[in-house]
Amino acid sequence: MALISEYEEEESGTKPSSSAASSPPAQPSTFTATFDPSNPLGIVEKLFDFLAAESDYLSKDAAEKEIAAVVKAAKEKRKRKEEAAEREKAAAAAKAAESNKRLKEEEKEKKKKPEKEEVPNKGNGLDLDNYSWTQTLQEVTVLVPVPHGTKSRFVVCDIKKNHLKIGLKGQPPILEGELYKPIKVDDCYWSIEDQNTISVLLTKHDQMEWWKSLVKGGPEIDTQKVEPENSKLADLDPETRQTVEKMMFDQRQKQMGRPTSDEIQKQDILKKFMAEHPEMDFSRAKIN
Repeated sequence: MALISEYEEEESGTKPSSSAASSPPAQPSTFTATFDPSNPLGIVEKLFDFLAAESDYLSKDAAEKEIAAVVKAAKEKRKRKEEAAEREKAAAAAKAAESNKRLKEEEKEKKKKPEKEEVPNKGNGLDLDNYSWTQTLQEVTVLVPVPHGTKSRFVVCDIKKNHLKIGLKGQPPILEGELYKPIKVDDCYWSIEDQNTISVLLTKHDQMEWWKSLVKGGPEIDTQKVEPENSKLADLDPETRQTVEKMMFDQRQKQMGRPTSDEIQKQDILKKFMAEHPEMDFSRAKIN
C-alpha cells in the first residue's frame, strides 16, 4: 500500500489573491494521501479536493478535457507496457519451445547414431540377431533366417532405390529401413535358400565405396578394417582393381599411422621441388 499523507492547509491567515500585483510568487504546496487499493477513486477525489483548495485550475474550461487527456495517456502507457510484457512472454515461450525441439532432435540423432563402429564379419558386413549382410564393392548380400519350409509366396520383399523391406505376409517386417546408399533396382533380386533363409542381392549404384551399414541408423562397421578377398581382385577390370588396391594400401597405412598414397605423392613432389631449388628455404614447409 503506497502512503501519501493528507495535505494540510494553513490554519491561520487568509490566502492572498493570486491576481494581486503586490502578492509574492505562489509557493509549491505538498499533497500527501494514503492509497487504498480497494478504493482507488478515493485518492483521486482527495487530489481534486486539493486542486480545488489550492488553485483555480478546476474552474478552467479546458480542465476536464486536459484531465481526460492525462487519463487517456496513462491508459495507453499501461497498455503499451502490458503489450510489451506479452511480447516478451511470447518470445521467451518461443525460445523455450525451440530449445526443447532442438534438444529432442539431438536426442533423436544420438539414438539413431551407433555408439561405436563394429568389426566387420568375414564378408565385410555384420551378423545381427535377425539378419546378416555381406558386401563387395559391387554388391550387398542380405540373409534373413525364416521358419523352415517357408515358401516364396509367403515372403514380402520390397526393393526400392533407397529403401528395403523384408518379412513374411501377415507379420511385422523383419527388416525395414532406408538403405545406406542407393542401389540399381533392376539388377537386384531375392530368393529362398534351403527353405529357411531369404537371400537378397543388392547391386550398388556407386561401386567404388564400402557401405558402413546396411540401413541408415543401423549398426555400423569400421570400413578401415574391410578386407577384400584377394582371389576376387583378378576378376576386376584394371581400373577398378587399381582403385581397390589403392584403398587397401591406404587402409593399412592409416592403421599403422603412416602416410597414405596421396600424402606420399605430395611428399615426393615437395622433395623434387626442393632439390630443383636449393636456393630456397624450406625449413618451415609443411604438407597438409
